[in-house]
Amino acid sequence: MEWHHFEYFQMLARTEHMTQSAKLLSISQPALSRSISRLEEEVGVPLFDRQGRSMSLNKYGHLFLKRVERIMKEFEEGKREIQALLDPEEGEISLGFLHTLGPSYIPRLISSFREVYPKTKFRLYQNNSHTLLRQLEEGEVDICLLSNMEIKDPIQWRILRKEELFLSVPTCHRFSHYESILLEEVREEKFVLLKKGYSLRSITDQLFEKVGITPNITFEGEEVPTIAGLISAGFGISLLPRLHKPEESNVIQIPVHSPKCERLIGLAWNEKTYMSAPTLNLKNFVLECKNEL
Repeated sequence: MEWHHFEYFQMLARTEHMTQSAKLLSISQPALSRSISRLEEEVGVPLFDRQGRSMSLNKYGHLFLKRVERIMKEFEEGKREIQALLDPEEGEISLGFLHTLGPSYIPRLISSFREVYPKTKFRLYQNNSHTLLRQLEEGEVDICLLSNMEIKDPIQWRILRKEELFLSVPTCHRFSHYESILLEEVREEKFVLLKKGYSLRSITDQLFEKVGITPNITFEGEEVPTIAGLISAGFGISLLPRLHKPEESNVIQIPVHSPKCERLIGLAWNEKTYMSAPTLNLKNFVLECKNEL
């Protein structure tokens, strides 16, 4: 059994299609087929149920895939550990972050960090808090910036900043000229919100419950930019963090006088996952410089 057998099996398990996998691996289909057959001979059982060129993992394949993914992960972490010993400043960090942090905070962070560690490379993942947390648990990202939510061991989370949430309305809305507003004043409005399960939605629901509002929801989305777009189109209003250039989206953001509307943004990492020297450098840098970024 050779190392590439694991790589080929992992790819085929992901696509469950021989032709597509061969193309992605840049090898011929017969070569891929022979490799999988040799692997199955070595293991002693078929790992796929075959229907023409389509493949589906059987129960043995699913069991074996878990072990292969663990092997591949250990191999990658081993390479990173060795690289860190050779040069603790050189390497790659997989950094996850919220969409709303992309326009300004993340560029500032990376620029400031590279002034100290210019050799470090970044692989960036932009997503919602729940997806980022899953990626962190599964080892897809090394470290991430996400909002406060229910987090359990081995994930650790440290607060970095408070982020104000604004009542966000279209430019033509009757509230658009307000300098501030009480949340209870929006009781009769229509709302566009993130879907249930998203951390920002949970915070919004808690704030509405606090003032006794049962929101009339016209749309539930998955991304803040989509919500902002629908606000500008008149679908409803929402509570959102500060948008990058809201005027270009035809959205007015009004401070909420009461209750205090905010969410917490923090740094999260997985204590069970190997943390390379560059990732540890970034973690320490963010925590030490959180008031300067």
